[in-house]
Amino acid sequence: MTQADDTRTFFAPDSWFSEGRGPRYLQLYRYMAASIAAGRLEPGSPLPPERDLADLGLVSRVTVRKAMSQLAAEGLVTQKRGAGSFVRESTGPKLEQSLSSLVSFTENMRARGRVSASVVLDRGIYVATPDESVVLGLSPSERVSRLSRLRSADGVPMAIERSSLPVDILPDPDRVGTSLYEVLRAGGVAPTRAIQRVSAINLDQKDASLLAMPEGAAALRIERTGYLASGRPIEFTRGLYRSDIYDFVTELRLDTTP
Repeated sequence: MTQADDTRTFFAPDSWFSEGRGPRYLQLYRYMAASIAAGRLEPGSPLPPERDLADLGLVSRVTVRKAMSQLAAEGLVTQKRGAGSFVRESTGPKLEQSLSSLVSFTENMRARGRVSASVVLDRGIYVATPDESVVLGLSPSERVSRLSRLRSADGVPMAIERSSLPVDILPDPDRVGTSLYEVLRAGGVAPTRAIQRVSAINLDQKDASLLAMPEGAAALRIERTGYLASGRPIEFTRGLYRSDIYDFVTELRLDTTP
């Protein structure tokens, strides 16, 4: 909060509560979320303890706790055991990535002048799962190369990508350094088109920890199936992207077909 703001006035009920506008915890959450977006609660600033917020807002600690949990789930505040709650540090402007361009994470970051890095979480050759078999057109007994990576740019964790490819397309997943697509292009088997499906999820504890976000925080899930020019599916990637960093955009055109 800026120095000009008075804490007691800021959290007083008449600042955020109105009869008939929903539960108190939801109104408090909306008020604080809007204040964070507007900069009235500054990035990195500490928030009053739950007991003080309850006293200031004339509500129960349960109400405050539910509001704070929602803010944490949305990635707007960070809760540190023994230290309290803090407005999440700003990560800067969001990155816009086109859903219409088939580029890799590495290429996208390079185009923005950022240094990308990958931490391999898992890689190897495995028997295809039912989902992998269906998407990649494989028989249940066939194997796939899997590659799971934590993707970062300038030291900031940004995405988790889990890719599966037929072994004849990627016979040795250990060959992949930073860019999967660079390896595929070198072998003449990079996808020329892809279908992507975007949805919203809440991160579980494991993935949230990898992305340096609170458990339950919102993220974008993208499932991409990449195809060769022949129409053969050769890439199945499931990615989790931080919603506080990424905006995925697409261009729509008027269909003039008679």
